Order: sequence, then C-alpha cells, then structure tokens
Amino acid sequence: MWVTASGTSLDAMNHVALLGSSVWALLRNKLRSLLTVLGITIGIAAVICVVAIGKAGQARVEAQLNNLGDNFVWIEAGGRAVNGVRTGTHGTKSLTMADAIAIRSQIPLIKAASPNVDGSIQIVYGNQNWYTGYRGVTPEFFDIKRWTVDEGAVFSSDDVDRAADVCVIGRTVRDQLFGAESPIGKVIRVRDLPCQVVATLRPKGLSVSGQDQDDTVILPYTTAQKKISGISWLDDILCSAISPTAVKPAGQQAAALLRDRHHLRPDEEDDFNIRNPEDIIQAQLEASHTLAILLVAIASISLVVGGIGIMNVMLVSVTERTREIGVRVAVGATEEAIQLQFLGESVMLSLVGGAAGVVLGVVGTGVGGRTLGWQMQLSVEAVVLAALFSVAVGVFFGYYPARKAARLDPIEALRYE
Repeated sequence: MWVTASGTSLDAMNHVALLGSSVWALLRNKLRSLLTVLGITIGIAAVICVVAIGKAGQARVEAQLNNLGDNFVWIEAGGRAVNGVRTGTHGTKSLTMADAIAIRSQIPLIKAASPNVDGSIQIVYGNQNWYTGYRGVTPEFFDIKRWTVDEGAVFSSDDVDRAADVCVIGRTVRDQLFGAESPIGKVIRVRDLPCQVVATLRPKGLSVSGQDQDDTVILPYTTAQKKISGISWLDDILCSAISPTAVKPAGQQAAALLRDRHHLRPDEEDDFNIRNPEDIIQAQLEASHTLAILLVAIASISLVVGGIGIMNVMLVSVTERTREIGVRVAVGATEEAIQLQFLGESVMLSLVGGAAGVVLGVVGTGVGGRTLGWQMQLSVEAVVLAALFSVAVGVFFGYYPARKAARLDPIEALRYE
C-alpha cells in the first residue's frame, strides 16, 4: 500500500512539474504564443456568435409562423386563373356565409371558421383621421389569428347577429387616432358609420408580406357587409385546423367541398384559392437552418487554421529545443515524459485560446444582439462543444510535434547546434 501511494504521489509531482515546464516554455515566447492562441480564440468566438445569430434568426421566423394563426387555413375568393384571367378577392361573389358554415360543420379537420370581408377605409376621431384597412369577421377570428386583447373585450356573436356598430382597433390605429388616450368606449367614424371602440389589440408587427398587421379596424362581418361595403358575399373564409399536420388535408377537403357546393365541372377552374402562407415561412425556416449550418462550417475552418498554427509553432519549438530534449533524455527522461510535455504545451495553448474565445463569443453575442435589435439566444451546447473542440484541436494538432520530439535520437540531439 505504501509503495502504491508513493508511486501515485511521484506521478502527480511529475505531472505538476511537466505542467510548470510547459507554462514556462510558452511564456518564454509570449508574442508567438499569443498569436497562436489568437487563431483558436477567433475560431471559438466565431462559432459561438454564429450559432447564437442562427438561433435568433430561426426564432424570428418561427415567431412569424406563429403569427400567421392557429393552424391557419386561408380560403380566398377568386381562382388563380378563371378563363385565362386571374380573378381577385373582390371580383368574385361565389364565396358565401353558407360556405363557411358548411366548412365548419362538414370537415372534422376544421375546428373553427370565420367569414372575412375586408377593404380600405378612412376613419376619423375628433380632428384626427387615418386611412387604414378594415375587416368584417366573427369572434372566432381572434382565436384563429391568435390576436390577444390589450384592453377591453371583443364583440360577441350577438353583436354579429344584430350588425352592431362596434369595432376593435389595432395598435397603429390607436396610436394615430388616440395617442396616449384610452380609446375604450370612444366613438370613431368609419367612413360615415359611427362605431364604438370596444377593445384594442396587442401589437403583432409585420406580416410575411411586410404589411403592418396592427394597422386595422375589425368589425362584425354583418356590419361590414350591410353598412360599409354593401355586399352579401365574402372575400375570404379563415379557418383553423385541429393540428399542424391537418392544415394541408383540411385545405384539400375544403376545396373539394367548395367545388361541389359551387357546382363546378371537372374541367372548370376553382373560383376560390387555398392560400398557404405557411409554406413561405417554412421555406424561410429551412433556408435559415441551412445557412446556420453553413456559417458554423465556415467558422469551424478558422479552428482548423488555428490548429495548424499550433502545429507549426510546436514544430518550431521542437526544432529550437532539440538540444534541451537531448539533455533531458540523457539524464533519464522517458519518451512518454517528453511527449507529454510537448502535448501539454499544445493543449495549454488551445485551452487558453478556447477560454478567451468563449468570453469573446459571449460578449460578441451580446453586442450583436443590441446592434441588430434581435433577442439573441446564447447556446450552452455551442459553448461546451466549442470548448471541447478546442481541447481536441490541441491534442490532434499537437500530437505529431510531441511524437517527433519524443522520438529524437538523444546523441544527435546533443550534437544539434
């Protein structure tokens, strides 16, 4: 037991001595060591920053996808090409409230549906006026589009049935007409119609197409039809599927149902259009993910370059210290001890570079987030992997110089000038 303990103690002392020798060897060439460390530092920092930016970009795209609505199925009046001419939303009268009711009741994959009548309009409050967009919908619309009430309460189904003169406004409209004043209970003029503001909505920002979603006035669809647009048909039917995977099948079933209800022959084009804005965002998400992987790969190249720098410095160090190696071998140093010393120097360089890179990466992520105005997401996994990778670089690129030092002929090494 005593021999084992003594042997373990001696091994520990030898390792500490080797570590001290490695540190001293690196400090003798401070500038060279600093420049070598710099390559690893930049590589680690680049990987951490790139991963953080990639995650932030993906989060922004996912937020846009979430803003689209709750498993959003958008049925728009007007076909893509009817008789060779694309008909617009406001040019087709075939989409009706009866269609919306049929879709909601006959398609199990659809859990909610709201009619939609929209257009642009001038609104006035006091001496303020604003040109905005309006929507006529049912209360289900707010759940379908994931609108959250900021103040007040949205109109009810009873308001829809009696075509009540009430409205809900977005943040942009509120700011333009009321400023800091509370709009709840106030009456605004929507074209010539006095409407009481019953609720305001929390801001959602820009849509996929770049339009301000908060620049809107929302009314019961019956009010919009009878008192503003003077029509009896719908511009859209907005639906919510039961799950994300049900969005496409629900759209296909809705299309089949509408073709049957509109008595369209097999050779006739649809007089409606199933819109899939989520496809655009999914494509953006995939592109963002691919770009993030590409950027990480590019950033990783700097780690390889830093590793090559370590190998180059260690080879120079072996050449410069050939005589020292010969002396050490002559007084009893083993190949393992020589190899461990130079490998320790290599790993020391990569560890210092890795630690500095992590600090620089964290700082760079914070600065980048403030500069871009993004909510940066620092990846703990990226930090840990970058640190481990820096050690691996030190071992991988330091092994050959260390092996070369350990295998030097002691007689030739002692003769080296």
